[in-house]
Amino acid sequence: MTTQALRTLKPGERTNPEGKAVRNKILLGVPNQEYALLRPHLSFLDMPHHLVLHDARDKIEYAYFPNRGMVSLVIVTEEGKSVEVGVLGKEGFAGAPLAVGLRRSSVTEVVQIAGDGFRISMAPLERALGSAPELQTMVSRYAVLQGMQVAQTAACNRLHTVDQRLARWLLLAQDRVDSGQLNLTHDFLAMMLGTDRPSVSLAASTMQKKQVIEYTRGAVKILNRKRLEGFACECYGVIQQFNGALYLK
Repeated sequence: MTTQALRTLKPGERTNPEGKAVRNKILLGVPNQEYALLRPHLSFLDMPHHLVLHDARDKIEYAYFPNRGMVSLVIVTEEGKSVEVGVLGKEGFAGAPLAVGLRRSSVTEVVQIAGDGFRISMAPLERALGSAPELQTMVSRYAVLQGMQVAQTAACNRLHTVDQRLARWLLLAQDRVDSGQLNLTHDFLAMMLGTDRPSVSLAASTMQKKQVIEYTRGAVKILNRKRLEGFACECYGVIQQFNGALYLK
C-alpha cells in the first residue's frame, strides 16, 4: 500500500492486502508505519452469529479486530451454565491476553451479533508489537480496560436489577452495531444476563409498555434511547468511560 493511501485515519482509507476496508478503531488509530507492519498479516473474516473466536479450553492462536458486529466474553461453568462478562466491537479486539504475551484466557469469545473483521495470528502480531510502541501501548491499555469492564459487569450482574442490566446490555449492543434493531431472543438475553427467561420477558414487557423498546419474536427495536438510558444503572456509563480512555494520550 502506498504512503498516500495511508495518509489519514478515516474509516475505509486503510485496507488489508485483499483491499477490504478497515473500520476497527485500533487499526485506524496506530501510525502509518506501525499499521504497515500489521497489514500483510491481516486476513478478512466474515463473523457470523455464534462463531467461536476462542474457546477458554484452548490456547489463543489469533487476535481478531472487528469492523462490525459484537463479540461476547462468556464464562462457561463445568455444569454448562454461562454468563456474559463483557462485550467488544470495533473499538477493541478479541484475544487481548496476547497483548501481554499470554496464551490462555478464562473467557470464551463468541460472536453474538454478526459482522466482519480481521484476523492475525500470534507470531506476526508479537513481532509487530516488538517494534511498534504505539500499537503496544494501545493493545496493552485495551487489555487492562477490558479487565476493568469484566469486573464492572460482574458487579452489575450481582447487584443490579434485571431491568437495569437489560438496559445496559441493549445500550452497549447498539453502540457497537450502530443500529436500533437487534436480532435477539429472550432465551439468549437470559443467558447473557445470567438470569431466567421469565425475568427477561418481564423486564422487556415493562420497557415495551413505556415505549422504550419494541419486542417482536427474535428481535428488539430501541424506540427511545434517552429513556433506555434512564432504565440503565451507572455501569453503562462507567464501561463507556473505560472505552473512551483507550484513546487518551
